[in-house]
Amino acid sequence: MSRKLKIKSFNPNSVANLNNGIFGLPFTIEESQIVILPIPWDVTVSYAAGASKGPKAIFNASYQVDLYDPFFKDAWKLGVAMAPINTQLKKQSKLLRSGVETYIDNLSNGDDEKSVENIQFQAVINEACQNMVSWVEQETSNYLNAGKLVVGLGGDHSTPLGIFKAMAKKHGDFGILQIDAHADLRNAYEGFEYSHASIMYNALKIKEVKTLVQVGIRDYCEAENTIIATSKGRIKTFFDKDIKHAQYTGKSIKKIHEDIVKALPNKVFVSFDIDGLDPKLCPNTGTPVSGGFETEEVLHLLELVIASGKTIIGFDINEVAPRNNEYDANVAARILYRMINILAKSNGLKI
Repeated sequence: MSRKLKIKSFNPNSVANLNNGIFGLPFTIEESQIVILPIPWDVTVSYAAGASKGPKAIFNASYQVDLYDPFFKDAWKLGVAMAPINTQLKKQSKLLRSGVETYIDNLSNGDDEKSVENIQFQAVINEACQNMVSWVEQETSNYLNAGKLVVGLGGDHSTPLGIFKAMAKKHGDFGILQIDAHADLRNAYEGFEYSHASIMYNALKIKEVKTLVQVGIRDYCEAENTIIATSKGRIKTFFDKDIKHAQYTGKSIKKIHEDIVKALPNKVFVSFDIDGLDPKLCPNTGTPVSGGFETEEVLHLLELVIASGKTIIGFDINEVAPRNNEYDANVAARILYRMINILAKSNGLKI
């Protein structure tokens, strides 16, 4: 059946067909304008694991998402599909994670990070993470070169590095808008070059990443603060405390968001760690931190980005850890759908 016939026969008001793809949509990857790349990887998380289960949990929860979005009428017709979950990658993540948990426990109990044994273990993990990054970069490039828009779905926050690299090759200079509780500017945290806590440190090694705008940051170390302060404007951080205090003294959230948008270049990639939200919305994420945003605050900011004439070239959502329930995944699935529609409008996609 052609895409046109699928649209004609699909009822967006009906119960989702579990035999269809994400959000119950009937489209194949070839028929879709937007492809979601799942990355089931959480090897280096430093507190609670579970984000490797995020893509599958979000996929399952997506069947409960209503498809009407007043921001983009008939958005479901755009064509959205999720690539198959790489089961081998997920198995490797689970296997390596077991060793990392023992390693982190040992460090917490005073073990020497630079012992010969630990350096050898770090090398094994770093090589595996490098392979993951290379796989993500290649998959992303393949979809971009086929004319698709790409959305990354982690996994922990180390997962979008390959996407950043592919975006640099495709688009040249761009900026990253990071929604997060953490600065993620640590250099090889716990000895892991590709740690989830090092994602933005690594992103800044990509010369095409001209600007990093961080929003909602409320948990960071002195070394990270120094990196921000000495970045000569390459990093602009809107700390959660400053955002809240500005509101307390009468500054509107709209004006705060406009200030954030002004700091961004013309091309923007959005990297959304779910712990940027108030932890009541994502209690099972790996490292929840009090404070943060409501979902609509983040979406309002993104709508202002495209209203300004700047283009969102892609985005990722990561650190969704369902653990013993699907609550976090339900929240993430609805955010995912709304952000896809914002991405589509930003790029002028037509139904």
